[in-house]
Amino acid sequence: MRRTVFNEDHEAFRDTIRAFIEAEVAPVYEDWENAGHPPREFYAKLGELGVFGIQVPEEYGGAGETSFKYQAVVSEECARAGVGFGGYGVHVNLVLPYLLKYGSEEQKKRWLPAFVSGEMMTAIAMTEPGTGSDLAGMQTTAKRDGDHYVLNGAKTFITGGVLADRVLVVARTSPATPENRRAGLSILAVDTKSEGYAVGRKLEKIGLRSSDTAELSFTDVRVPVEDLLGEEGRGFDYLTHNLAEERLGIATSSYASAAAAVEFARRYVKERTVFGKTVSSFQNTKFVLAECATEVEAARSLVDRCIEALDAGELTPADAAVCKLFCTEVQARVVDKCLQLHGGYGYILEYPIARLYADARVTRIYGGTSEVLKTIIAKDIQV
Repeated sequence: MRRTVFNEDHEAFRDTIRAFIEAEVAPVYEDWENAGHPPREFYAKLGELGVFGIQVPEEYGGAGETSFKYQAVVSEECARAGVGFGGYGVHVNLVLPYLLKYGSEEQKKRWLPAFVSGEMMTAIAMTEPGTGSDLAGMQTTAKRDGDHYVLNGAKTFITGGVLADRVLVVARTSPATPENRRAGLSILAVDTKSEGYAVGRKLEKIGLRSSDTAELSFTDVRVPVEDLLGEEGRGFDYLTHNLAEERLGIATSSYASAAAAVEFARRYVKERTVFGKTVSSFQNTKFVLAECATEVEAARSLVDRCIEALDAGELTPADAAVCKLFCTEVQARVVDKCLQLHGGYGYILEYPIARLYADARVTRIYGGTSEVLKTIIAKDIQV
């Protein structure tokens, strides 16, 4: 079906991203996976291309666009090529909205030009070893000491944590109250060169192997008060404001992964022969790909509706939960079926379908597990 969500500018941007991937990413992607992250200079190339600054206002060196559609194009093109951009997604889709909405004018002038150029890469640290999705139960503390906060604690599963230059760390600046466990949380933009800041293990994951994921620890890290993001104690409220966009971003990449899986399988079955026939000539192959294509089309339609709603300021948390839940489940089913059509070669990592399969599993976990999303949806429909 014809899509109407993208205009000529978006398609021109798509051509640029596709050419960039073919020249700068695809030839060396295996090296990135082996290393666990892209080389640091890759982010400078993305900065030169203008990718980091699309949604950054012009006065800070960006393009001043407000639409999410350009980020959707990047997700689609990465999936199409079976590659990833390392910490790009966290940098742009997670951290940037916080800086734009809650950063002071002084902070924006100080941080955003380097954010746009790729000179300063960012990450966000919420999850702790013992808390998981229960952010209100976090133990990391930041105690005021004159014109600094003294930060102590640990975080885990921090995407982009190995190469980040500044990390948004969620910490408890005052105790929770009996009435509100979520009270007393704040967000500090921590310079990773600070004394007492340490990157622990680089965690080895099943998939997304070109994206670094780390453990972080803080031992009496002194963070200047001027690096507090927004108001003290408002951290939990801030964290919830961007969940809809974050979940739409995951849904978009999940749909795009499923679409790519169908294309990889379609090409493979037309070339592969068994019993003297191409795999594509068997009725089962045709039916499986027809089922997958239908699911992908449904996911695409839902993503496009939600992108338009986000750009219009109308995407609700429940809408985003529906979109992420549906698209990640479609991704799981479609990628699995398409891997099966590859036979034994689908289990070999040199084939992109194998990487898509490994990468897909986490989408039903991060950004809100499927179980958490079902709870949100059930509450929305008053069950």
